[in-house]
Amino acid sequence: MKLKTSVTLSEDILKTVRRVGQRGESRSETIERLVREALATRARRAADAKDLALINQHAKRLNAEADDVLAYQVEP
Repeated sequence: MKLKTSVTLSEDILKTVRRVGQRGESRSETIERLVREALATRARRAADAKDLALINQHAKRLNAEADDVLAYQVEP
């Protein structure tokens, strides 16, 4: 469901919206697409940061396990 709202944007933002709009896309559609893309990017970055923090939290143990496995692969 779409809701009508009023947003005040600076002139330079509106020029950019017009410039990046796709053929046949209304200004509202362009703004909605750009907001969705930005929100998806933000969510992806947050998930990546969470994953990285988890990896870093366990890095010492994971590296020790990897070293142990690699030690078995070394030829005498």
